[in-house]
Amino acid sequence: MRRATGEAPGRINLIGEHTDYNDGLVLPVALGLGVTVVARPRDNRTAHLVTDADVEPRETSYIVGAERSDGTWADRARGVTAALLGRGAPVDGFEAEISSTLPLGAGLGSSAALAVALVRALRELFDLTLDDGEIATVAHAAETEFVGARAGLMDQLASIYGRRSEALLIDLHDLSRVAVALPGELELAVIDSGTRHQHATGGYNRRREECEEAARHLGVGSLRDLEDRRLEDVLERLPPPLDRRVRHVLTENTRVRDAIAALRAADLSRLGALLDSSHRSLRDDYEVSTAELDRLVDLARDDRAVRGARLVGGGFGGSVLALTERGEARSAAERILRRYDRGRLVAVVP
Repeated sequence: MRRATGEAPGRINLIGEHTDYNDGLVLPVALGLGVTVVARPRDNRTAHLVTDADVEPRETSYIVGAERSDGTWADRARGVTAALLGRGAPVDGFEAEISSTLPLGAGLGSSAALAVALVRALRELFDLTLDDGEIATVAHAAETEFVGARAGLMDQLASIYGRRSEALLIDLHDLSRVAVALPGELELAVIDSGTRHQHATGGYNRRREECEEAARHLGVGSLRDLEDRRLEDVLERLPPPLDRRVRHVLTENTRVRDAIAALRAADLSRLGALLDSSHRSLRDDYEVSTAELDRLVDLARDDRAVRGARLVGGGFGGSVLALTERGEARSAAERILRRYDRGRLVAVVP
C-alpha cells in the first residue's frame, strides 16, 4: 500500500514574542524535536489518526469533508483537511500514524509542527501541488480558522524554514527571512515548566484583540506602522492596558534587532540582558507570564552559568530558555530543576 511521510520540527523563539501578529520581527531557531506523520490512503472518506504522543485520545477518526471540532488535539488535523478542501485540493480518507518528540503545550510550536507535517504527508499522498508558502498558509488556517487560536504565522514559517544551526530573522511585515548564525560560544537550555497553556481558551486571543484595538485607536493598520513615532507620544494617547501592550510590542521589535547585533558580535552578555528585558516586558507589560514561569526564570538567572533567561512561546505556561556558554547549558538546567522541583530539560540548543 502506498505511504507518504511528512516531518516538521518544533522551535524556540530566541526573542520576538507576540510580535508576529503585529507585523513585527521574530528570531526562531528550529529544534531537533518534532512531529512525523506516516499516512496511507483509505477506500472511503474516513481519516483515522493514531498517535504516540501523551494526549487523549490516542486514536480517533472523522469524516473528511465533514470536519467538526471536538476540542482535542485532533482538531489540528481536522483543520488541515478542512483548509485543503477549501482550497479545492482533492483530499480523501487516510490513515495517519503520528509520532512526536515535542512536549505538547510547552510553547515550542508543537501545533504548527503537527499541521506542517500532516500537510507534507498529504501533499505526497494525494499528489497535491503546494509549495512551502502554501503549506504555511494551510497550517496557519488550521490553527486560526478551525481551532480558533488567533496566533501569528511565526510557528509555521519557523517549522518550514528553520534550521538547528542558526536563528532565522523573519519580518512578518513582508515575510522576508534572513539566516543569522549562532556564535560557537552560545548554548541554550530549553526547560519545560510543567505547566500548560491553551492559546484558544487562554489570554492569547485577548492580547491580539487588545493590539488590534490599539491600532484602531491610533489609526494604523498594525502596530508595526508606529515604529517611526516617538514611543512616549504613542503611549500617552492610549488608555491602560493598551499602552502597556503596545510598549511591549514596539520595544520587543527593538530587542530583536539588538539581539541580532549581539549574535553577530558573539556578545553573550548583551544577548542575555536582552532576554532578561524581554521577560520583564512579557511579565509586566504584556502580562502573559505565570508564577511558575517567573520562578523558573528567577532560578535560572540566579545560576552562576546563566547569562539571561525568559519565557518562550505564547506564555500562560510552557517553557523558558536559559542562555549559557557552550558546554554549560545541561549542568545549569540540572541545578535549576533541582531547585524548581518539577519540570524537565527538553533540549539543549544548538
